[in-house]
Amino acid sequence: MNPSFSKKLLRCQEWSPPKKWLKVTAIDAHTGGEPLRIVTGGLPPLKGRTILAKRRYMKKNMDHLRRALMWEPRGHADMYGCVVTPPVTPTADFGVIFMHNEGYSTMCGHGIIAVAKFAAETGLVRKKLPETRIRIDSPAGLVTAYARWKNGVVSSVRFLNVPSYVAALDQQIDIPGIGPIRYDLAFGGAYYAFVRAVDVGVRMIGDDYRMLIEKGMAIKLAVMKSTKIVHPFEEDLNFLYGTIFTGTGLTKGAHSRNVCIFAEGEVDRSPTGTGVSARMALHYARGEIKIGETMVIESIVGSRFACRVKEAVRFGPHNAVIPEVEGTANFSGKHEFLIDPADPLKDGFLFR
Repeated sequence: MNPSFSKKLLRCQEWSPPKKWLKVTAIDAHTGGEPLRIVTGGLPPLKGRTILAKRRYMKKNMDHLRRALMWEPRGHADMYGCVVTPPVTPTADFGVIFMHNEGYSTMCGHGIIAVAKFAAETGLVRKKLPETRIRIDSPAGLVTAYARWKNGVVSSVRFLNVPSYVAALDQQIDIPGIGPIRYDLAFGGAYYAFVRAVDVGVRMIGDDYRMLIEKGMAIKLAVMKSTKIVHPFEEDLNFLYGTIFTGTGLTKGAHSRNVCIFAEGEVDRSPTGTGVSARMALHYARGEIKIGETMVIESIVGSRFACRVKEAVRFGPHNAVIPEVEGTANFSGKHEFLIDPADPLKDGFLFR
């Protein structure tokens, strides 16, 4: 490139937007292909003494900012993100509110892995070798993550999830356009309906992406209409988050494959941390996995989580497990997003 033109381009970086524009900073990462946009600054303070209260406050007062950051033109239909907050419990390092195209998650495994790497490598928490413990207040409860270091970077993150349990086994439901199917209902920080992919004639590969969305959403809506979901302690968690298709692993060493359809038809590119946590509860209840035994579950893009049952516990009326999930995250961008108050599309829009 012409040297003088290169200098002109460099000077363009000195441009500053008008002061009245909102500036939101973020660091982007992904866990096994599933994005996480981590908001680091620019949002007004979130009021509330708990993460669920802060989540309710953001939903009521700042949801236009979620849409601006998740939807087009700054995001896309499958975007995912989080807002990092001060801790709300005495032992936590920080809190987190997860968000996506539809609204706000109660927990997110791929998000925990990515935000733990972010916290460890950016200095939000104190570095400790060979593994840094990070305690995170999530809407579903306190989550403890461990960032493992190798050659100066976090090579993987494992986390102990909230108590996960089976809500119902071997349920039958008739889905319009699909017919009768069997499903299991389980909680791993959010509630999921689990369906064998072969039972609905869908493959868990990219070529069946559209069919996965259509059938996954049809199942989700039908289960929501027919089943009352009640969390033992938090009314804000009383909803079905998504459908998870399961089936045989397609790559060597994988026990099985997971494809989660959640929110408004989002397709998780990772194996879904809360989903595999709920699966640990399902497999343990059926005697298919023992405490401490590792199960490798892959995603639609072939990325993997190593999952195990750490211990069996009681959670309200449920026999539950504490799952441990391990995966890898990578950074993908660093941003300063600008919101021009005169922009007619400043709050975003969405096409699929």
